[in-house]
Amino acid sequence: MGFDLKTYLERQRVRIEEALDGLLPACGEDAPRVVQAMRYSLMAGGKRLRPILCIASCEAVGGDSETALPIGCAIEMIHTYSLIHDDLPAMDNDTLRRGKPTCHVAFDEATAILAGDALLTHAFSVLAGVGGQGFRDRVPPSPSLPLQAIAIVSQAAGFPGMIEGQMQDMLLEGQPASLEVLERMHRLKTGAMIEASVACGVLSGGGSHADMDRFCSYARHIGLAFQIQDDILNVEGDPNIMGKAAGTDHLHRKTTYPSLIGLDAAKVLAVAHRNEALAALAPYDAKADPLRALADYIVRRNR
Repeated sequence: MGFDLKTYLERQRVRIEEALDGLLPACGEDAPRVVQAMRYSLMAGGKRLRPILCIASCEAVGGDSETALPIGCAIEMIHTYSLIHDDLPAMDNDTLRRGKPTCHVAFDEATAILAGDALLTHAFSVLAGVGGQGFRDRVPPSPSLPLQAIAIVSQAAGFPGMIEGQMQDMLLEGQPASLEVLERMHRLKTGAMIEASVACGVLSGGGSHADMDRFCSYARHIGLAFQIQDDILNVEGDPNIMGKAAGTDHLHRKTTYPSLIGLDAAKVLAVAHRNEALAALAPYDAKADPLRALADYIVRRNR
């Protein structure tokens, strides 16, 4: 019987959302407006792909996924902050996210900026507390785990990674770009945080240097496959399923994989990256099956 990805994803999603709920201040009627906005965006659902990758990578190298859970939650906070800021009028000017009005529409622009800033800074507070009072008094496998996780995530989320990728994305609007330039931009904008999720999972599971190399190769390929599939869905996806508008890449005159090499070739390329990701996991046993199934899901998803 094959691996049941649907059941696995739902179990992990519930677990992650319970943890996220506990890591944020409560949100009663008298909660600060910025906390309301933080919760509005963070608890709006979504695939929770990054924390799931962190957990699955930890389990695949034989670790205790409870150690990876708070790290994955911190990464999800950073991912959500990036979405809030990406949606702003100064960036992509999107009004719908996960089937709901974007944060700046539901609240206001200034509140959305501060909510994003707050999620980013709170994420590093969570990372600093990994294994300590910040999360169930758990003892990390290594005393240096919090600092190592902070180093990995700060590089991936900061100007060497996601920030530079977003900057390149904006600068490339309306400009011709080669496949090499497009791939570099996406390795930074989307791929860096996916790779950080997997790397932190291996780290929290006590994996070896060889494990880290193989799993990061896996992550680089699924990161590109994920972005290619996003580009494909922006062309032919159903907004009612995706929870956001389609056709926005063309509207913003963005160079995408379908616009550069054609829709059919983009689909072939996504599958090729999926196959490279699976090849990186060849030495591992059934504990890596969630990662294998996730690689396949990434190129088959419709949202």
